[in-house]
Amino acid sequence: MDIRKTEGNAAPKDVFVIGCGRWGTFLAWYLHQIGHRVSLYGRKGSANLQQLSETGKNAYLTLPEGVRLSTALEEAAAAEYLVISVSSQSLRTVCGQLAQADLRNKTVVLCMKGLEVSSGKRLSQVAEETLHGSNRIAVWLGPGHVQDFLKGIPNCMVIDSSSESAKEELISAFSGDLIRFYYGTDPVGNEIGAAAKNVIGIAAGMLDGLDCSTLKGALMSRGSKEIGRLIAALGGAEHSAYGLCHLGDYEATLFSEHSQNRRYGEAVVTGNSYEKLAEGAHTVKALRRLGELHGVELPICESVYQILYGGKQPRLILEQLFNRSLKSEF
Repeated sequence: MDIRKTEGNAAPKDVFVIGCGRWGTFLAWYLHQIGHRVSLYGRKGSANLQQLSETGKNAYLTLPEGVRLSTALEEAAAAEYLVISVSSQSLRTVCGQLAQADLRNKTVVLCMKGLEVSSGKRLSQVAEETLHGSNRIAVWLGPGHVQDFLKGIPNCMVIDSSSESAKEELISAFSGDLIRFYYGTDPVGNEIGAAAKNVIGIAAGMLDGLDCSTLKGALMSRGSKEIGRLIAALGGAEHSAYGLCHLGDYEATLFSEHSQNRRYGEAVVTGNSYEKLAEGAHTVKALRRLGELHGVELPICESVYQILYGGKQPRLILEQLFNRSLKSEF
């Protein structure tokens, strides 16, 4: 597959991708395809890494020969850019391990969507307080599924950071015909929005499982309003909830057959098992905590939480959610 870099891109960089799951492996594939020198890290004993080592592929793609596999996290010191794609609850541990290598003056790109449950912190906050202060932290967010990208279906995504220079460099270095990047201007709103859309995705899957998919329109309009209020309370711009990282990601999360959060929500209400990672199941705990701390009512998040962790009947809870107010849309 030919996915060229866009005209005017920066020179090839040494990139160290941490995490060899579905998304991390795709990122290594993509970054190599647009001309970078890529190493892909996985833990010793990782089943994903073992499969890549033995067969050169996973269930989604064949890894290019030019991508070097690594089990030594300290090798990140030789890279200019570190791209991290691990579960959100593992990020602090990974950053702690990187901190032991005394990494400095790196550009660290977080390619995951979630919040730290134990603290309610955004993932960039976790990285900033764990890694050396000389490192620039950025987030890579927005819609896109590995399966669609590998078919050559393009999409737009977002790079955001408190460092303007980091945004400019990364957008120049990482843009290609397959992925075009927008400049993020609200790290708080974009990170909260990106994390929260996974919870809305679980709710959408629950509606699918209950044969109530027609209510997704109401879910979308109410969900973006609900998350916008929380973003504003946290110091972000409320309108970021209507941008590419939240509302703009609804198609990929609330409707796609590839959405793990939607499929997880559907499995919950139909009584089926679902083993793949659904970040929204963790994120809803953090959002509920943030809502309580900042006095923001989050009825959709609360409904998902009560179904997943409160032992409440899904159909009853969702009926109550959509019957909340006859006087006001929200």
